[in-house]
Amino acid sequence: MSSLDTQLGALRGPAPPLPHNARTLAALTANPSCDRRSVLDAAGIDKDALATHLGLSRPLRKSQLALDYGIAFERQVTDQAGAALVPLLRQALGLTLPEATYKDVNSVGSDNDKSPLRLRHTHTSSLILSTAHRRSKPYTLLDHPVLSLTVAGRQTYLEPDVIAFHHEGVFHVVEVKSFPVIHGQPDPIKTAAALSQAAAYVLALRELLTGDGLPADRVSDTVILVNPRNFTRQPIATPYNAAKQIRHLSRHLGRLERLPALLDDLPEGTTFDLAPSSDGRATRPPGELVAALATMRPHYMPRCGHHCELAPHCRTEARNQGRTDFLGPAVRDDLAGIDTIATVLALADGHISPSHDQKDTVQALRHAQRICIDLQKGST
Repeated sequence: MSSLDTQLGALRGPAPPLPHNARTLAALTANPSCDRRSVLDAAGIDKDALATHLGLSRPLRKSQLALDYGIAFERQVTDQAGAALVPLLRQALGLTLPEATYKDVNSVGSDNDKSPLRLRHTHTSSLILSTAHRRSKPYTLLDHPVLSLTVAGRQTYLEPDVIAFHHEGVFHVVEVKSFPVIHGQPDPIKTAAALSQAAAYVLALRELLTGDGLPADRVSDTVILVNPRNFTRQPIATPYNAAKQIRHLSRHLGRLERLPALLDDLPEGTTFDLAPSSDGRATRPPGELVAALATMRPHYMPRCGHHCELAPHCRTEARNQGRTDFLGPAVRDDLAGIDTIATVLALADGHISPSHDQKDTVQALRHAQRICIDLQKGST
């Protein structure tokens, strides 16, 4: 076991690590400056269990009805060897595709396998590389492949409900999503999240191909999302250029190489071990966990509530410390590095003299303060 694994294991305690998936990787790109999130995820710490023990409010989860609908829609699209999908892909990518071959990698392994993901990953890699090198009859569609991606120097398995689509030597990632496209307009937030997840699969496919001497551009930046049309279950396929999401994720994976430095800055003995009792109940004093969280620099933003279980804690922390992060990224960026509300007010009132870099910002603040005072006088 490496020194890095030992450090991460000490942070986690005896609990098994939670593996990364495309959703957690996408969440990392949503707030790449948060050291707290980077360390917790690298260690595989169960943030949901941590938040529950701290008594934080829990985010709303998808209903079972919505989950069942998503599964049914995916099956509808991929059943009968992807028969419904092939014409959609022909239209979305403008391809002449006279025939298609389909393979469901999910069928590999059995309930008795001790490492089914590893087995399915090996099988997936063999099929994809065989197709890429044309060593045998290539598969056009690969359903439920298991890919792997290097995250902070460690191999992470990705188990997507995704299809690797291969045509004329180029692979595309196809995501089946159950949110609708209404009159040609998908939900922009859900679409962005889907593309960020698909970016992880693109990078994983590229890592596989380049590791076998093939060029990265054999995996396209174009991602196809398959969604229900309007309020029906009729599928529609839409191509998207995911180059921006791919670049963002690639840059953040590079930033994770600084993980050893982040760990070295933590006080000795820092751990998030929940000290479970024999019946599995967490017994660690919550105050100790709060103190451990305080050893890592957070970067709270209001949108953290969409993707991080610890967002309520970080929001309260930012508010109590008077940080400008609490006011949102637009305000924080306008304040150009002034990181506390108290400093902002002191600069606006003239109690603190601005530095050279702060003069333009302070001038704008004082102008806004004069307008506010005038408005208050006018309302009395």
